[in-house]
Formats: sequence, C-alpha cells, structure tokens
Amino acid sequence: MKHYQSDNMENSIISPETLKPRIERALDGIRPYLEADGGNVRILEITDDMVVKLELLGSCGSCPMSAMTLRAGVEDAIKRAVPEVSAVVATNLTAFDDPRAKMPF
Repeated sequence: MKHYQSDNMENSIISPETLKPRIERALDGIRPYLEADGGNVRILEITDDMVVKLELLGSCGSCPMSAMTLRAGVEDAIKRAVPEVSAVVATNLTAFDDPRAKMPF
C-alpha cells in the first residue's frame, strides 16, 4: 500500500481497491468506442505496485490493432484519470502478424 500526502488530506492511502472505481470510470469513457467495433475491456487485477492488468474482450481480443488500441486509447485514458497507475498491460494482446487475427470490420 502506498501513502500519499495531499493538500486537502493529511495522509491518503492509495490501494488497488481505492483506485478501481476511478479506473472503471476512465474505462467507461472509452467503452463506447470499443463497443462500436464489437469489443470491450475488463479489469483482471490491480497490483500493489499499481499495474492494471486487463483482458481485452470480443473483437478486441483478436484484433491485430489491439496493441495500438491499448496504448493510445485504454492506457492513455486510465493514466489521465488515475495518475497513480504505473502501467497498463493486457493479458491477451494479439500480435499484428498472428494468422488468427481478425479486423473488426
């Protein structure tokens, strides 16, 4: 667990449990874009060192552009809303050259 000093609170405890609602709100902001292509994302774990582990769902799980979506969309949204997050990783990224990869359109 990490302790942070802030101006309006003497000593705030930041833990995975306290960050999860903020991360979910950040994901809710980008979900419409993921869902438009038949995909979604689910939080699997938030580690004690503030790494968010995600599962890409639907077409996001088999799309060769999933790495780009993760970095430019999902990770950016999470880190803007929750700067305490140190990293965002997906457990099921599809490689661009994977023969099973399918574009969502």
